Amino acid sequence: MTEENKVRQHLEISWEALEDAFENNAPEVHSYLHLMTGEVLRVVDGVADPAMHQRIASDTSYLRVDPVSSREQYRWMERFIAIVQESELRSRLVAAIDGKGAFRRFKDVLMSFPADRERWFLFRTERLRSCMEAWLEAHNLEAVARPVWTPPANEAPEAEADDEAVATLRRARMGIEGLRRRLREAADLVPSRDIETAVAFLEWLRDRGGARGEVTTLAGNVDVNGGADDGEGDGDDA
Repeated sequence: MTEENKVRQHLEISWEALEDAFENNAPEVHSYLHLMTGEVLRVVDGVADPAMHQRIASDTSYLRVDPVSSREQYRWMERFIAIVQESELRSRLVAAIDGKGAFRRFKDVLMSFPADRERWFLFRTERLRSCMEAWLEAHNLEAVARPVWTPPANEAPEAEADDEAVATLRRARMGIEGLRRRLREAADLVPSRDIETAVAFLEWLRDRGGARGEVTTLAGNVDVNGGADDGEGDGDDA
């Protein structure tokens, strides 16, 4: 069977985690897509078991995720600046991306311009999605939506109670997603000298949750589906 005629594998992928993997190009971070579950495994040098890479490399169920290069993500910033209408913001962003530390300074400037900051997030997400879709196609994979649980049809009073319970869970979920976004944004502002301490604290929280049965990972040193260490262009090598 030729490559063109191969049946594409449909996979329920953890899309947000895959997006994080494509964005985080820190050299010590390595991400893998599990071809059976669609989950994304993140392994961090100096934190994970040194033998973890070898075990994953010998397991054909894992596909290495190559993140978008810092050079390409730098070009995204340049293209975004070109469409910024506010002259003051445009001038500040041009100055921010000049030299080492460009990604951090770019984010810092946008903190004072919330509307443009949201436009940047959308701009960046669209480009990440294009890269992810091209990568999935190259590996003959197609992402499909994960099933969403819906309550069974019951009698009217029970159905109303179920609807209220679903609404409550949905509100809680939205709150959790909002907190996760705030956590990622806060991580962007952690000074370089304190990153190791912040990571250690987050891992302690994760392990404590795992002890209560809330979190399950391949190993105590592995982060499944990414985490708060959003590494967008943190290699200040732009």
